Amino acid sequence: MIKGPIHIEMEALLTAAFAPTHLAVINDSASHSGHSGDDGSGESHFTVEIESAAFVGVNRVTRQRMVNQALGDIPGERVHALAIKAQVPGEMK
Repeated sequence: MIKGPIHIEMEALLTAAFAPTHLAVINDSASHSGHSGDDGSGESHFTVEIESAAFVGVNRVTRQRMVNQALGDIPGERVHALAIKAQVPGEMK
């Protein structure tokens, strides 16, 4: 699978912000083709799985806010939907 510019940017921003021990940016756009929010770019829907020590002692909602903040204008502006699974090292399954 070829990574688009938004995909690459998301990986770079999350790596810089969290030094993750695990990071998977998954482009789910193909499964939403023709649905609401599909802008035809092929980069409208993503899932982020991230594991980082930066999330130790932080609740789930705050972790998601941290990820959204690190991504700047991507969520809601350049990407229609973003699912976030943010965990501390050892939590990933």
